[in-house]
Amino acid sequence: MSEHSVPSLYEWVGGSEALNRLSTRFYQHVKNDALLGPVFAHMGDDHPAHVAAFLGEVLGGPAAYSAQHGGHAHMIRQHLKRHLVQEQRRRWVGLLLETADELNLPDDPEFRSALVGYLEWGSRLAVINSQDGATANEDAPMPKWGWGEVKGPYMG
Repeated sequence: MSEHSVPSLYEWVGGSEALNRLSTRFYQHVKNDALLGPVFAHMGDDHPAHVAAFLGEVLGGPAAYSAQHGGHAHMIRQHLKRHLVQEQRRRWVGLLLETADELNLPDDPEFRSALVGYLEWGSRLAVINSQDGATANEDAPMPKWGWGEVKGPYMG
């Protein structure tokens, strides 16, 4: 990276190591959370690593999630018929941000604004995709989040 290039959000957060620490610690908290624990009661041991890979790809890192799982359509399928509600969504976002603080991930306003923007968008999409009648569009592109520039399945 040259001295004048702008790092991706993935690079800024600390790459896969930081995202794996975040997702591992976050899902430890989730297991003990009264609202979220039951939702993730049957979560496999590999779930945190899958989420870290997904977040990494969204934030500008390697396309490991797409290569291993098939991209955004796979993530959508994970939420189908789960009947998530806004209270769970808000707790999920809040707990993830609390965990980011606990682990001293970057807390500068620009990074956190971009992170919160993705978490709000992605978690709201998860709620929509968890309701009856939702389907996974197999051609849905992976969302790509950056510094104030967003590209996803429903954006340009």
